[in-house]
Amino acid sequence: MEKACLFPGTFDPITLGHVDIIRRALQLFDRVVVGIGSNVLKQPMFSLEQRLNWIREVFADESRVEVAAYEGLTVEYCRQRQLRFILRGIRYVSDFEYEKSIADMNRALAPEIETIFLTSSPAYSTTASTLIRDVLRNGGDASPFLPEAVNRSLAKR
Repeated sequence: MEKACLFPGTFDPITLGHVDIIRRALQLFDRVVVGIGSNVLKQPMFSLEQRLNWIREVFADESRVEVAAYEGLTVEYCRQRQLRFILRGIRYVSDFEYEKSIADMNRALAPEIETIFLTSSPAYSTTASTLIRDVLRNGGDASPFLPEAVNRSLAKR
């Protein structure tokens, strides 16, 4: 039986921290679905199409990584796709507290779906899309935190 997981997020933009989590997850799972979820509380800086394209380009050489967009509850999307695991990255203890509350709610809604946490590699513990967007909005250089596909695209702007 295939072990596949959903790695949900907004990926606005995808960062080297995200890439690290996905690559490490491939050691645990047969397939990783990177799911760009719609979140009414967040106004993305980049279009859905741009974010999907970036992820596809970053993982063009990895057939076990799939990218998709979805709306609604993450656990419902997992059920539709028959994904039994949700993958979440953790940078700090504060991330864990927030993510655990979501995992507990997901478990109450869908006990058959398990949430797996991977801690960030130390090199990426400060890499957050929110901070990167602030750097970009203010004309700073965010390239050390972003995959080359994203950097090339941003350089064209």
